[in-house]
Amino acid sequence: MLQIYNTLKNQKETFIPIEPGKVRMYVCGMTVYDYCHVGHARVLVVFDVIARYLRESGYELTYVRNITDIDDKIINRARENGESFGALTSRFIEAMREDAAALGVLPPDMEPCATTSMAQIITMIEALITKGYAYAGDNGDVYYDVSRFETYGQLSGKRTEELRAGERVGVDSAKDDPLDFVLWKAAKPDEPSWASPWGSGRPGWHIECSAMSTDCLGNHFDIHGGGLDLQFPHHENEIAQSEAATGCQFVNYWIHNGFVQINEEKMSKSLGNFFTLREVMKTYAPEVIRYFILASHYRSPLNYADQNLDGAKLALERFYTALRGVDAAVVSDGGAYQARFRAAMDDDFNTPEALAVLFEMTTALNRAKAEKNGALASALAGNLRYLGEVIGLLQGDADLFLKGDAGADGVSDEQIETLIQQRIDAKQAKQWGDADRIRDELLAQGVIVEDSAAGSRWRRG
Repeated sequence: MLQIYNTLKNQKETFIPIEPGKVRMYVCGMTVYDYCHVGHARVLVVFDVIARYLRESGYELTYVRNITDIDDKIINRARENGESFGALTSRFIEAMREDAAALGVLPPDMEPCATTSMAQIITMIEALITKGYAYAGDNGDVYYDVSRFETYGQLSGKRTEELRAGERVGVDSAKDDPLDFVLWKAAKPDEPSWASPWGSGRPGWHIECSAMSTDCLGNHFDIHGGGLDLQFPHHENEIAQSEAATGCQFVNYWIHNGFVQINEEKMSKSLGNFFTLREVMKTYAPEVIRYFILASHYRSPLNYADQNLDGAKLALERFYTALRGVDAAVVSDGGAYQARFRAAMDDDFNTPEALAVLFEMTTALNRAKAEKNGALASALAGNLRYLGEVIGLLQGDADLFLKGDAGADGVSDEQIETLIQQRIDAKQAKQWGDADRIRDELLAQGVIVEDSAAGSRWRRG
């Protein structure tokens, strides 16, 4: 049985879907004003793996991941660039999708945008006002009345008395209470705006996700996910808005992935300590980045460092070296390896333990190759590929992965093949010194030559 750590209860719970055999999942996506960084990559990869495993487990999944395409950061960046906010967001939505695809992230089933969900947002705000959970301030904004929602703080464990004590009084005189948060922002000069019963304006951030998730998945659905930084106030506010508006429990299971850290500090654009995915992919293959993310449990902090990415690269090289030259058999009986892999994934999507099972399979595959047991090697390779696909790994061509990318200053594939042939010729002529010199020359360029009865193969180390 699948166990999920439910942030709402702070414990692992057996997953029981609302509707047998079907799962509805919503994940907070990107605010599209810049390129994705490694923190965003973790959200994309973690929930891609969860989606893949739910489907592998036989569930009919509806996966929704939203896009925030209007907010202060977007407006300010567009103004700095001298372009419309729509031109800015269109460009970065496309970039986000390209980055996600490079990482092997499958597209969600639905990808709603805030700007195309205004009708749903306005309808929900109207319901909150009608039910007495929201009010219009004298500045034209509309606010949610936190004091009216008795269980506010249930997700984060925060108490309203303590939160209120930490707020500065009079920060926004239009609010009835410092804890109240904005649902609708009155239009400002030269900013994008939409018509509403309270005048022109745009939505607050929190209401967007409540409106989009319930519109796509219904008032009550199974799983809501996102980064740990969203637990409070964003997800806390989503619960308050959604349950007050609909009268239903909002979500059964809340899943939050941990931070990506650099020098023990959270990676974020606001702190200016982030690496964009595109920067990192200049040095490391996308699959290496994906492996790096999955090598840590999704709830644990993920420490960004070159040595950790180098370790991920070495691990994938080990897998692909074992797979190289083996025809993978069609999987029929999963056996003990598959059972242990599934047990790891059923334990709150424990990808480090799942990868440990794949490493054991790799050891067995290497042994079968050494013993020239082709049937066993083929079966193990098939299972390794199959289980790798469940978490989005090991689907590439082994030769291509191991040969890698020469980079700007590296020796090209054609140059390597020429030197390999010269080495073969030297060995056939018994010119051992020349053969060794060529091997050392290749090694100096980071190219490792592997000799076997089948011939010479190479890979970039």
